[in-house]
Amino acid sequence: MPFMKDKMKKKDEASLEDMREQIEEMEMQENPGAETAPESPEPGAADGVSPAEDGAAPEEASPEEDLTAALEKMKAELAEKDTRYLRLQADFENFRRRTRQEKEELAAVVTQSLLADMLPLLDNFERALAADSADGQGLRTGVEMIYRQLGEALKKNGLEYIETAGKKFDPNFHQAVMRVQNPEMEDETIAAELQKGYMAKGKVIRPSMVQVVAN
Repeated sequence: MPFMKDKMKKKDEASLEDMREQIEEMEMQENPGAETAPESPEPGAADGVSPAEDGAAPEEASPEEDLTAALEKMKAELAEKDTRYLRLQADFENFRRRTRQEKEELAAVVTQSLLADMLPLLDNFERALAADSADGQGLRTGVEMIYRQLGEALKKNGLEYIETAGKKFDPNFHQAVMRVQNPEMEDETIAAELQKGYMAKGKVIRPSMVQVVAN
C-alpha cells in the first residue's frame, strides 16, 4: 500500500507540474515577448523610490475586467437600438394613422362633390312628379332633361362610355353574349350593343354587352 500511495503522489505531482506548465504557456501567449524582453529596472528603483510612490501608471485591467467592460458596452448599444426601434415603430404607426385619415377625408370630399352634382337631378325629379300627369309631353321633356343632367354629372366625376359602333370585339372592354351571322360584316365585329359599358378613371367598371359577328 505505501507503494501505491507513493505512485499516486508522484502522479499528482506530475499532473500539477503539467498544469503549471500549461498556465505558464498561456501567460506567454497572452504576453508574447515577456521572457525575451530585457529586464529594465523599475522607475525609481535606482534611487530607492517605488513605482507607486513615483506616480507610475496603474496595472493593466484583468481579462475579467475587460470582459465586464465589453459586456456593459454591448448592453448600452442594445438599449440604444431598442430605443431607436421603438421610435421608428411609433413613427410608422403615426404615418399609418395619418394616411388612413387622409384617405377618409379624400373619400368624404369625393362623395360630397358627387352628391352635390346629383342635387339638380333630385330637384327635377320632384318637379316632374309634381307636374300634371295629363301632360305627357311635359313629363317626357322633364325625364330627358334629367337624363342629360345625370350623364353630365357622371361624366364630370370620371365616367366614360365605351364605344362599340363599328368596333372589333375586345374581351377587355366587351362581353359577347350572342354570335350572329352577317355576310356584310367582318368576323369579330360588333353587330349590336345590348347594354352600354362604362369606364371610370381608365378602368372598366362594366363591359359592354354585345352581339359579335361569326360568319
